[in-house]
Amino acid sequence: MAEPKTAKRDALIDIERKIQQLWEETKAFEVNAPTIEEHPDSTTLHKEHPKYLSTTAYPYMNGRLHLGHGFTVSKIEFATGYYRLKGRRALFPLGWHCTGMPIRACADKLAREMEMFGKDFVLREEPETPKIESLNLQETENQKVDPTKIVAKKGKVAAKATGLKYQFQIMEQIGVPREEIHRFADPQHWLTYFPPIATSDVQKIGYKIDFRRSFITTDSNPFYDAFIRWQFNKLRALEKVKFGERYTIYSPKDGQPCMDHDRQSGEGVGPQDYTCIKLKVLEFAPETQETLAGNKEIEGKKIFMVAATLRPETMYGQTNCFVGVDIKYGFYKSNNADELFVMTERAARNMAFQKLSPSNGEVVKVAEVVGHQLIGTQIKAPLSTFERVYVLPMDGVLATKGTGVVTSVPSDSPDDFSALSDLKKKPDYYKIKAEWVAGYEPVPIINTPTYGDLAAPTICAQMKINSQKDKTQLAIAKEAVYKDGYYNGIMAVGPYAGKPVQEAKPEIRKMLIDCGDAVPYNEPENLVMSRSGDECVVALMDQWYLDYGETEWRKMAEECLKQMNVYTDETRNAFEKNLAWLNQWACARSYGLGTRLPWDHNFLVESLSDSTIYMAYYTIASLLQGGSIDGSVLGPLGIRHEQMTDQAFEYIFAEGALPTDSDIPKASLDKLRREFEYFYPLDIRTSGKELIPNHLTFAIYNHVALFPKKYWPVSIRANGHLMLNGDKMSKSTGNFLGLAEAVEKYGADATRLALADAGDSGEDANFEDTTANACILKLYTLTEWIQETLAAKDTFRTTGRDQYNFYDRVFESQLNKLIKQTDAHYEATFYREAVKSGFYELTAARDFYREACTMMGISMNKELTMRYIEVQTLIISPIVTHWSEYVWGTLLGKEGMIVNARWPEAGPVDEIVLQELDYLRRQMAQVRATETQALKKKKKGKTDVFEPFKPKKIMILIAAKFPEWQEASIAVLKGAYQPENKEKVFDDEKIKKELAASGLMKDKKVMPFVHDLKKKAEVQGPSVFSRALNFDENVVLATHSDYLRKILGYETLTLVKNDEIANQPEGTEDEYVRAAEQSVPGQPTFIVKNL
Repeated sequence: MAEPKTAKRDALIDIERKIQQLWEETKAFEVNAPTIEEHPDSTTLHKEHPKYLSTTAYPYMNGRLHLGHGFTVSKIEFATGYYRLKGRRALFPLGWHCTGMPIRACADKLAREMEMFGKDFVLREEPETPKIESLNLQETENQKVDPTKIVAKKGKVAAKATGLKYQFQIMEQIGVPREEIHRFADPQHWLTYFPPIATSDVQKIGYKIDFRRSFITTDSNPFYDAFIRWQFNKLRALEKVKFGERYTIYSPKDGQPCMDHDRQSGEGVGPQDYTCIKLKVLEFAPETQETLAGNKEIEGKKIFMVAATLRPETMYGQTNCFVGVDIKYGFYKSNNADELFVMTERAARNMAFQKLSPSNGEVVKVAEVVGHQLIGTQIKAPLSTFERVYVLPMDGVLATKGTGVVTSVPSDSPDDFSALSDLKKKPDYYKIKAEWVAGYEPVPIINTPTYGDLAAPTICAQMKINSQKDKTQLAIAKEAVYKDGYYNGIMAVGPYAGKPVQEAKPEIRKMLIDCGDAVPYNEPENLVMSRSGDECVVALMDQWYLDYGETEWRKMAEECLKQMNVYTDETRNAFEKNLAWLNQWACARSYGLGTRLPWDHNFLVESLSDSTIYMAYYTIASLLQGGSIDGSVLGPLGIRHEQMTDQAFEYIFAEGALPTDSDIPKASLDKLRREFEYFYPLDIRTSGKELIPNHLTFAIYNHVALFPKKYWPVSIRANGHLMLNGDKMSKSTGNFLGLAEAVEKYGADATRLALADAGDSGEDANFEDTTANACILKLYTLTEWIQETLAAKDTFRTTGRDQYNFYDRVFESQLNKLIKQTDAHYEATFYREAVKSGFYELTAARDFYREACTMMGISMNKELTMRYIEVQTLIISPIVTHWSEYVWGTLLGKEGMIVNARWPEAGPVDEIVLQELDYLRRQMAQVRATETQALKKKKKGKTDVFEPFKPKKIMILIAAKFPEWQEASIAVLKGAYQPENKEKVFDDEKIKKELAASGLMKDKKVMPFVHDLKKKAEVQGPSVFSRALNFDENVVLATHSDYLRKILGYETLTLVKNDEIANQPEGTEDEYVRAAEQSVPGQPTFIVKNL
């Protein structure tokens, strides 16, 4: 019977299951702090018992884990395995996040759908849902199938849209049986359903997690609930939590702030603060008058066109106002009964939640016109030097930005200047009267060092911008003018003349608002959609907020960041940028799941605020929760949740006094404190880079506020997203893979290896199907080789180290060097590089050693071969843990488990012998290149050409010294080398002058040689000037001539020094002389002939 195609994968999976059972039985990944009895002195605790605490963002429990989760988690999971090998007590805990709005919102949707369709969710016409089809490698007539893609076949309904219509359909898609879905209408059911599945998924891939420390969040876990209450009570006592009016992203549908984790789209988007200028209407255009005629709501009212601006200081230069001709503008009631605002409905919706409408959330429209009807309306522009200005048309006015009304300042806005210029050139084309723009010239209002006092006209002239249609050029000009004006500009008009723009701007804004000529206005920077499908607005509301950005708190956060390892410059820059702008953050909401604010039970702590210091809770969770994720089972200390008072937490986490409001025995409190003081500070925190603007920065702020300095985080690592086969992972496109599905498809170790190989930088990584499948084959093949080698080991050479031959010494040095390199890669969290050096290059070194021994007719050295197997098994074990455990215990028969073993010691590295090997490999490659060139001659139809597949001979021409012209050229380069000058490493004029003086410029070979050496020196430094070999080239070639002859397939191999060329066959003297001239030390030339 033929072996199934998946036999190799299945064999590895069978090993993995047995190993996982071994780990579970031995509680392999449960890690505890040394007890007080074992080590009473806490000051020497870490020195005597080194530790490593690593955590990642706990996954949200509204679905199954996908491969992207696995990628982020793998970064610290690999680190955990590595630091175990380095002798540390490496702890990796993982909890399950349930706080916030998503679970509650989905549960409420299901409840509504049950009212519509019943608990069995029966539709009159059942829609088809996307299903993952089995892979079809057959090409249709018109379509080629990419076998690396995971393709979703959509039904008619799904094919027309990327999403599913109902929540129950989404539940089915993620694997929940239809008959169980009704239970999810209770949000608590999510908290008991998904965490066990997630636990099973991470167990199947073999993550080294201490599950005793797992927990769920929200008040469903009373211990975690008490922990969060302590956190917020302390933050409030420290005046880090405050109450007051502030602008926040808000969902009218949900009736509460919409923070990052509550959003369907728009994560990281905040409020944009504008000044809304009130442009009083003096006389409407005839078309508008006709539309408004008879409207009683308009009569007797003051009407203002309101224009949102980011530059209130430029209002002195207003010459007109712009509208979009096709945009609809409403007349809306304001918070002043006598005033109506003209603007877009989107702006009115935002203003309604900012105390600018008749009542909160109320939008009252009394009339509507289209933009073109407003053209020619006369208005009064506050601060303008003109008594009245006109409403004019402009291309590109957006209904989705600001109010749809744009006040025009052509002196300092390139967009305004180019639009006004167009109108002046072609008034008839734009259907305006010439007198509406005649005489309205740019007004000098700000002096700038770069562009003078008419910045916009100046830069448009410089950049040759001739029309408002030059969008790309205008964007560049706008940024340049705005920056120069804000940072370097001096006011030239008004009461603030002579003051820098930076100082005058807030004063002018305040003046405009105080005198009733403007109102403050905020809107989202970009579109934000809540998870309930609501377009969010900005609301001004009383709320509890964390005062991030407060001067002293920010200084502490910046100090913490400065001493942290964040692994890449990109990550550090992102943190620094975020700390520079982050400020007040709403920390409470009224809807969702979570912990109630201790002092105001009407509010819940939001999901990004109860997830900032939970890493500390991991350290004590196992002693409180008794292995249950919800704290329903008493822990080994017998502590009840009500005993965990704020004073108790302060004693444990912040070296506080012994609590007076809790009857927990001191010995129990000391055990809890020992777990925390041992595992803290947090050694590494890893998350996706998209969490830098919120969660990761919040974690820094909260740690510095709540814990003594010695417990501040040591490092944070941010990674990019994971792509699948080069494309973004997406359920809607079908290019998606769950974590459990990946393990089922490839096995745990092949998945882990492919995740490590996917990438390490902050850029998006890529999981390749072909890589994972290749890993299966490589691991299986390596297993077979180890088994065969162990069976034959007694037939191997047993010579001692003092009798090692060249190939033994090479292999030993390669082993030692790769141990060191892989060690450094793990330390730097470069797991792709660790796989490269510790797996691919190490097996390649084994392959070379094995093949060389076979070629030379000798057996491998037993000691070296056994050491290779042990080293290979150990240094890849943090990543390929199941396979390594199997080889270690079952094949090698080692005592104990590999997860408790130690990193191999690296012996000395003989760099000379490795250089000799590298030299030999270069010569082999060069011979192959010579043969390729010979084949090209054959294709050109030449006779008497070399046939590489026929019996052949080779002559290697060796040079004793470099040509004099090269030595002279190098001397010139050395004299002109100036490494202290980073801009110009070589004095080119000096090089040309000296080469010409010595006559070297006449030699055509010189300049290409000089140019190449200069490029190398700029990268490698002055070492390129010294080209002496560290070994005797003649001896190396003579010693290994037989090996070279055999591996290259030649009958004879002759070594000749290039100054000994003589007595060559008649008619070939020139060929040999030319070859000898091209030979230099370290780069011999070759003459190949058929016999």
